[in-house]
Amino acid sequence: MSLDVLLLVLLLLAALGMPLFAVILGVAIVGLQAAGYEQAALTEFYGLGDTPGLMAIPLFTLAGYLLSESGAPKRLVRLSDALLGFLPGGLAMVAIVACALFTAFTGASGVTIIAMGALLYPALIQAGYPQRYALGLVTVGGSLGLLFAPSLPLILYGFVAGQLGTQPSVSVQDMFLAGLLPGLVMMAVLMLHAVWVGRAVPRTRRGIDAGEVWAALKDARWELPLPVIVLSAVYEGVLAVSEVSALTALYVLFVTTVVRREVALRRLPSIMAEAMRMVGAILLILGAAKALSNWFIDQDVPGALFTWVSAHIDTPLEFLLALNLFLLLVGMLVDIFSAIVILTPLLVPLGMHYGVHPAHLGVVMLANLEIGYMTPPVGINLFIASYRFKVSLLTVVRATLPFLLLLGIALIIITRWPALSTGLLPGP
Repeated sequence: MSLDVLLLVLLLLAALGMPLFAVILGVAIVGLQAAGYEQAALTEFYGLGDTPGLMAIPLFTLAGYLLSESGAPKRLVRLSDALLGFLPGGLAMVAIVACALFTAFTGASGVTIIAMGALLYPALIQAGYPQRYALGLVTVGGSLGLLFAPSLPLILYGFVAGQLGTQPSVSVQDMFLAGLLPGLVMMAVLMLHAVWVGRAVPRTRRGIDAGEVWAALKDARWELPLPVIVLSAVYEGVLAVSEVSALTALYVLFVTTVVRREVALRRLPSIMAEAMRMVGAILLILGAAKALSNWFIDQDVPGALFTWVSAHIDTPLEFLLALNLFLLLVGMLVDIFSAIVILTPLLVPLGMHYGVHPAHLGVVMLANLEIGYMTPPVGINLFIASYRFKVSLLTVVRATLPFLLLLGIALIIITRWPALSTGLLPGP
């Protein structure tokens, strides 16, 4: 059977529902075997065990799952409401902030929709927000925190791009800084829209209740140090990302099981198993995607892509606009982890040719793929929201369309002003 026929069969299996990682791995194995590297694909999985930086992924994931099983979502919503609830559109702002912060730590938009949706969706409707707006906001909010540390896509892009040896270089720590301002821009655009929608919603109070703020701060006193621990340790260079992840996981484990006692010790094995199933899926995708990237390199796909793009695109802005269109299409069809590992080695050298900083390119890539979470036909947030809130998939798609337009505006702002991504990075 020829290579072309085998690849056609694999693509047909993908259309019939074969798992994406299996399709990617199958293409990589077929291609590498045809090139004479029979064992090359399998060695990528073995090599993952010798990669210290990837230790952060399972540890941050475990911390996020423990938080989702505790009362942390309620406390986070209460604190956000105490600070923002009096504003026009205040409860919608609460949803935006709470979902973004929670997704940053859980690393999974689906977990945010399930954990936060039970609190925020009925609360928004009860407060007088249109049902379609509430559904769209909670669905979109599930992926808002992907540009904030310690988001798993940020870690993965920093890890893959850091191995390319670019000048200037990029690291996980750099990506934690690079994603901060662009992430705030995306939140700000949605908040301005929330003010507009919320102008017709009756407000329950007209100012900040100092007593409630103090009570909410006391209630969340064990969760509030988490962002400080992560950000200060990484930004100051005190600890490596893998060490910060271990400290975060240990802190969350201690708080949820000993201090709060919201997670019983007998439940730990099942929570850990659920978290590691997600990690296992990510590592399967990572190994398969790395194997496919190696085949691309062997076939000189980067060189051919470089030649074609150089012949048709002249300026950095044209490159970034074309990149946005390409990545939006990719986000509709491919999960974020596969896209990062496969495309980063191809796109970063192209970006360097046009003078695009790899950190800025990474932020643009992740922002596009973040939008892909809410885009048909395979936007995972759409399916999770449809299942969680028991509405049709078409209803969820219609509810998210205005938010996709808003996030598209934010994406244009992020793309047009690279300083949002690079302004906080340390100098050479």
